[in-house]
Amino acid sequence: QVQLVESGGGLVQAGGSLRLSCAASGSTFSINAIGWYRQAPGKQRELVAAISSDSTTNYAASVRGRFTISRDNANNTLYLQMNSLKPEDTAVYYCAAGRWPVGVRPPMLSDFSSWGQGTQVTVSS
Repeated sequence: QVQLVESGGGLVQAGGSLRLSCAASGSTFSINAIGWYRQAPGKQRELVAAISSDSTTNYAASVRGRFTISRDNANNTLYLQMNSLKPEDTAVYYCAAGRWPVGVRPPMLSDFSSWGQGTQVTVSS
């Protein structure tokens, strides 16, 4: 099992930036992908971005060009740099880890078996 702890959420005005971090520990050898999901009130949890162990990335269309996912393998830390934030980006953001068949299909919710507790991101208009 992989333990994930997110940090970096908060309140920001539209057009601003935030950087989320996710510290991973435990059986990190068992995963090949780590990523960010988000869930707004009354909506389904959706993929924001994911990155594989070979650095293949996948982004939701709604964030492509504004958000950047990256990883620091030496410190087992995942980042999400969020720029040009919009009110519709408001949600709880979750870090997730699992196994994604890279090159076969985009990542799916069911690929991720370990989850963090979530961090709130609120973008005011």
